[in-house]
Amino acid sequence: MPDRRPNIIFIMSDDHAAHAMSCYGSVVNETPQMDRIAEEGVRLDNCFCTNSICTPSRASILTGKYSHLNGVFTLHDGIDGRQMTAPKLLQDAGYQTAIFGKWHLGHGGIHDPTGFDRWCVLPGQGLYHDPEMFDQGEKKTFEGYATDIITDLSLEWMDGRDPDRPFFLMTHHKAPHRPWEPDEKHMDMFTDPIPEPPTFWDDYSNRSNAAQQARMRVGRDFRPVDYKHEPPEGLSEDEFKRWAYQRYMQDYLRCVASVDDNTGRMLDYLDEEGLTEDTLVIYTSDQGFFLGDHGWYDKRFMYEESLRMPFVARYPREIPAGSTNSDIILNTDFAPMFLDYAGLETPAQMQGRSFRANMAGQTPEDWRESFYYRYFMHQDPSHNAYAHYGVRTDRYKLIFYYEEEPGPQEWELFDLQEDPMEMNSVYDDPDYADVVAELKEELLRLRSELGDQTNPWPADM
Repeated sequence: MPDRRPNIIFIMSDDHAAHAMSCYGSVVNETPQMDRIAEEGVRLDNCFCTNSICTPSRASILTGKYSHLNGVFTLHDGIDGRQMTAPKLLQDAGYQTAIFGKWHLGHGGIHDPTGFDRWCVLPGQGLYHDPEMFDQGEKKTFEGYATDIITDLSLEWMDGRDPDRPFFLMTHHKAPHRPWEPDEKHMDMFTDPIPEPPTFWDDYSNRSNAAQQARMRVGRDFRPVDYKHEPPEGLSEDEFKRWAYQRYMQDYLRCVASVDDNTGRMLDYLDEEGLTEDTLVIYTSDQGFFLGDHGWYDKRFMYEESLRMPFVARYPREIPAGSTNSDIILNTDFAPMFLDYAGLETPAQMQGRSFRANMAGQTPEDWRESFYYRYFMHQDPSHNAYAHYGVRTDRYKLIFYYEEEPGPQEWELFDLQEDPMEMNSVYDDPDYADVVAELKEELLRLRSELGDQTNPWPADM
């Protein structure tokens, strides 16, 4: 008798901001296939990463643990594949498992994917065109465009599956990661001027020194490979910034369009094979991204555009079509959620919590009202973002930049209700003194609960 536990397809792109999806109200592009998942399922409006950089986020998704417990703090850390992961537990429970595309958690030995019957992954960031991939450890070159290839491999694997057993498939796209190289099919899209975000000309006043010092500014901090064309001669600094933004966004959105098309291929396959009703389909990204917001590209900061992950999911047997959810969901919750759908308990060592009930419109009464964030890559040479940790609630966000050098150690507080674009830190405003005290207490509570006891702030701060 066929096993009726749901199949799970987890489609994840790299650096795709929620505000570049039309189901999230994007003003710069349309994503009809991703929207199709939201229209036939649920859109999460408060899904967040716990460390906004690619490698740590991927480790948290697999392990259900924060960086300080899974051992993946920065881009330079590989995952120890001997630890418990959701794919391993699903495989042990009878699921067929596979991953195709971006791995970015190290290569060779204990860093190779584990818990997968089949895997074929890009080395490091990988290439957009004619990429080399490690197919079960063997290096091969695949001709074509990475987004198409990763989808082809996923569809081919599903074709060869045992139809009587459920499957867990991770389809991990490289796109739209820098340097944003579109394929020919989408090269003529987005030729009209793309609107600049409201905070494009942010001067970082009344905020931390960290915001001032970050090397993530559109134009100024780009490499020629990022905009690929020689800029017109005689541009002023502001004119160059505007020109570079248009080049950046054109290519970024063209890469997103390819991911959207290939997501449609996956959905069409499920329809054609009669698998739609029995399959949980998820589309997400490993974190958010600055699309000229605050004048920036990249991620890393605890600001909203970087912190927020897009997340849409469809499972017709259980998730109400066209629904939305505003509960605080974290990437550490993904592994417990996968296990829940497979009928498995969440292991005690996982720090996340399944949100299966939340997606079905039945939020538990004791669901979290705050969460903890920490970014470790202090003064990374390419972006110069300062290490920080913080706490976010529904209304407030408290951030502490904890390194003394180049310093100074600083706090930021944002009232997201009054200042949703985070332009004005109110940490030193006496009207918010009680809020600061409450959030510091909550920050200490979360750090203790999660077992992260390093770098407490000085007593006089």
